[in-house]
Amino acid sequence: MAADAQAASEGPARALVHCEALSFRWPGATAPTLNTLNLRLQAGEAVLLRGESGQGKSTLLSLLAGILAPSSGTLTVAGQAFHALSQRQRDRVRGADIGVIFQQFNLIPFLSVLDNLLLPMRFSTDRRARLAATGTAPEDAAEALLGALGLSLKTLGNRSVGALSVGQQQRVAAARALLGSPSLILADEPTSALDPKNRDAFLRALKNAQAARVAALLCVSHDPALEPYFDRTVTLDALQGTTP
Repeated sequence: MAADAQAASEGPARALVHCEALSFRWPGATAPTLNTLNLRLQAGEAVLLRGESGQGKSTLLSLLAGILAPSSGTLTVAGQAFHALSQRQRDRVRGADIGVIFQQFNLIPFLSVLDNLLLPMRFSTDRRARLAATGTAPEDAAEALLGALGLSLKTLGNRSVGALSVGQQQRVAAARALLGSPSLILADEPTSALDPKNRDAFLRALKNAQAARVAALLCVSHDPALEPYFDRTVTLDALQGTTP
């Protein structure tokens, strides 16, 4: 990996996430979905992202997760210049340092709850090392995270996730993203299938996990009730065409 692709730039780009003039256009589209977007996200900061449906919020999360590559502009995530990395290199960074709570969960339905939870640990030596340094077994860490979200690993651990309710699957997906202490947490409508009681328990657990790692958190949601849990709220319109 080239040195300039490994290191973040000096100054403001030392933020955990730094987008400058970031644009993305889907192949064949006549206009960009995101246009000259600027965003900084510091370690330990929790930001709620609001915007209209179809405006590009999920596309931005996919760029920050390294699933998509920007069409133009610069994007630095967890010290890595994503705009200069290959797909394989971005995948490696995501596995080590980024926890993604997908809107569609992306669980493997034929695997058990426990096997789904432990997937990040099997793919990333960095996550395994961070957890080993705490002296906590992966199964114990998974049990604690799931318990904080109102589910019991002892009760559900051997069940396939396909047998769970939508709300239960959503919480399993969240616990999986948090296991191994990623430095960046990206959440796409993470409370959409939860009732108010479970929503509040989920947000408390999410914030506790973020604080323990001093991670950055970017959450997309249409729910204004989430705003008190975040340091600031931004809109997609306000991020585009502004000074970084």
